[in-house]
Amino acid sequence: MQSTNRRKFLQTSTFAALSAASFLKAQDASTSPIKLALKYNMVSFDADLSKSFAILKEIGYDGVELDAPGGQNKIEALAASKSSGLPIHGVVDSIHWSTRLSDPEETVREKALEGLLTAIRESHSVGGTSVLLVPAVVDDKTTHDQAWERSIAQIRKALPLAKELNIQILIENVWNQFLYDPKGNNEQDAKLLCDYIDEINSPLMGSYFDIGNHQKFGKPAEWITQLGKRIVKLDVKDWGIKGGFGKIGEGDVNWADVRAALKQINYRGWATAEVAGGSREVCAEILAQMKKHLLGQSV
Repeated sequence: MQSTNRRKFLQTSTFAALSAASFLKAQDASTSPIKLALKYNMVSFDADLSKSFAILKEIGYDGVELDAPGGQNKIEALAASKSSGLPIHGVVDSIHWSTRLSDPEETVREKALEGLLTAIRESHSVGGTSVLLVPAVVDDKTTHDQAWERSIAQIRKALPLAKELNIQILIENVWNQFLYDPKGNNEQDAKLLCDYIDEINSPLMGSYFDIGNHQKFGKPAEWITQLGKRIVKLDVKDWGIKGGFGKIGEGDVNWADVRAALKQINYRGWATAEVAGGSREVCAEILAQMKKHLLGQSV
């Protein structure tokens, strides 16, 4: 190749490479590492899964989360997911409140385990990566120590199947008197949940951190930074002293602090709305609220 032509070729190639790099960088800058989803039981605008999935995709959602055991027909849901291009990222254990891993009765604990195993299988069957789990409830029949020991024993029985199917078991922080101090001692709270996850000592265990659930007891951003990489997925809702649970952005959650905390731990993953759903318009509004308050985007 002559020197002049070679120089022009190199200049053109370099320009093309730089242009491509700039384009990819611009794409990365405009794409959030957080994917936005909703619990499918929030949808009430179409009973046909294929149609409702297509509408959610059109609205702009990145995915959905189902219920298991039971809940939505998983064969139909998988077909709807494939036809619409809307992923199912996981399932919520649908019996963990009524049939508890921490129950005093062994027969009940075994039923709870079967429910968790079914949820793991059904999550895998639809292409999911996780099961959201409320592991225990502390009440007049179960102390905190008993809830801890019983639930961990049952979860460990589920880990071989979870490993085989590569499904994570993610612990949600809820109002169950377990793994938090109702008086609002945030530092102690985070340590309890960290220790619980760490004691099970499996890469398949993590936190499904519910932002709004914690607002009643403390600052969600503080928990986010303390839990750090243990947080695998997020539930998105708001809560306020005056209004209780309500629309995202209308409670007491300091969303700017939440965004900063998520950035600090370099969170990259699913964030799923868990609020009052309804029509197509309501679901579109919820997505806009998540973009504005969780991602800090102009909508």
